Formats: sequence, C-alpha cells, structure tokens
Amino acid sequence: MSRQGAARPTEPVSGVHVQVAELIEMRQRARELPLFSTLQRRSPLVGLHHSRLRGRGVDFDHVRAYQPGDDVRNIDWRVTARTQEPHTKLYHEERERPIYLLVEQSRRLFFGSGKGFKSLLAAQAAALIGWVALAHNDQVGGLVFGDDGCQEVKPRRSKQSLLQLLDRLARANQQLHADLQSDPEDLGLALRRTREVLRPGSLAVILCDERALTDTAEKQLTLLGRHIDLLLLPLSDPLDHALPDAGLLRFARGGARLELDTHDHSIRHAYAEQARLRQLRWQQLARRLRAPLLPLSTERPAFEQLRDQLIGAT
Repeated sequence: MSRQGAARPTEPVSGVHVQVAELIEMRQRARELPLFSTLQRRSPLVGLHHSRLRGRGVDFDHVRAYQPGDDVRNIDWRVTARTQEPHTKLYHEERERPIYLLVEQSRRLFFGSGKGFKSLLAAQAAALIGWVALAHNDQVGGLVFGDDGCQEVKPRRSKQSLLQLLDRLARANQQLHADLQSDPEDLGLALRRTREVLRPGSLAVILCDERALTDTAEKQLTLLGRHIDLLLLPLSDPLDHALPDAGLLRFARGGARLELDTHDHSIRHAYAEQARLRQLRWQQLARRLRAPLLPLSTERPAFEQLRDQLIGAT
C-alpha cells in the first residue's frame, strides 16, 4: 500500500494515518479488554514474573500460619522464631504502577495490505492499552520512537498524561511518509532509554514491527526484563509472511532496485521461511523472558485481536 516517492501527507488518510480524536474515542472500547485481573477473570499478566522474582509488582499484605503448598521462600523467619510455628508472608497485587507504552512510528511500519497500515495498528493498540491502564488506576506514560527520534511522556496517574502521549503518537503517525529512512537499531536505542527511566515493578508494553528484533534490541529487552514486566506486541502484515504468486515484482528503495519472480516456488518458500524464523525468535524470547506475547496483524482491527487473545489466555 505504500510506495516510494509519495509526498508527505498534509492531513490524515483513512487506514494510513490516525487522528488524536480517534485514539481518544477508543476509550469506550477499552472497557471490554480484560488486560488486568477482576473478581470474575484472572489476567494473563498476573504471576508471570512474580513466581521468578518475589515482590515484583506486589505489595506486602500480612502474615499467616504456614499452609501446605505455600512457597517456602515466603516464610517469615522472625515470626516463625517468635511463635515457634512456621508463618508465611502474603502479598497482594500492586494497584498502582508505571505502565510504559513503547510505540514505534517509523517508515518500517508505513505499510499495510489489510485493514490499515502497521503504524496505524500500533497507534490504535497503544491507545486501547493506555485507556485500560488508566481505568485500572495505574500510572501511564511512554515513548514514541521512529525516524525522527524519540518523544517521551513520563508515567503519571493522570488523564492528561495519557492525552499528551496520544497527541504525540498521532503527530508522529501523521508525519510518516514513504521517503523516510529507517534506522534498523531504533528499537534498541528506545529500549535503552526505557531502561534508564523505569523503576523495578513497572510494566513496559512494546509495540514494534516484527522485523525490528535485531541482536541489539534482543539484548536490551533481556536486560530490561530483569527488572520490569514486559508485554510484547510485534506487528506484521500478511505480505510480511508470504509473497503472492503474482509474477515479476519490482521493489525500489533509495537508489536500490530489486526484481523477484514470484512464480518461482523456491523464492516464495525462502521468503516464508525467513518470516517463520522471525516469529520463532519472538516466541523463544517471550518464553525466555516469561513475557506475554500478543502478535498483531493488519488483517483485523486492533480491538478484536487484543480482545480475542486476552480472553483466550485467561
């Protein structure tokens, strides 16, 4: 859907660019997303890190007598020594914590063959998660990164903070055009900045192109995951995973030109294999970091995908 040499857009285009009013309107749909636990439903985000690092994202509640099945690491040895009976420390989920939306808006995402561009999908998904987090009484902030650098909003439990982030996200989205040059390491740089500003117990939500996972970015995600919780949302388009059998296709970028004969089965197979390996790398990283992985595609609206994946994970 994107083509080289297109002029910089002067106003948002449906399916390509987003307006801040649209991101604000998503507040209504966000109420239906089970991102966090309720009395009726357990969130897929709960327990993924707490079992590995006690106290991360939780607050101390009280002490009670030890019961079979309790984690021995939670034994309160002072109370146990005083009472001569084993006692366990109990924790409850932290009700307020920084949630940091790391959202890519680069030329790499300025493409789509489905319902819209990947850059649009990233903005919509970020808005939905931001509204859910604010309704959950959490602090919301983030970093919009792309071809023109980074724009940061510090996490605060404030509607104004989220609106400021959405405004910067919409502005970055509207400035995207096909002539921009992407930095392959922009995700790694944004993650490094995130490590500098977030405190332990925070949640970082990563919305980036599926192809952005370089060695540098993976290293930064690994370092980041040692101290905070992660939610990974790699973005893709159907054409990222499979070439159509459409004959000779010509590609151009800068001064480079490339022709592919998509009638050649070996070319289509090699292309699909590269995509499979990218997806596998994300899956292996998510397992290693014990982080939820919610891949998104331009095939369907962001809300439908998030709702179905979150409900299916509960």
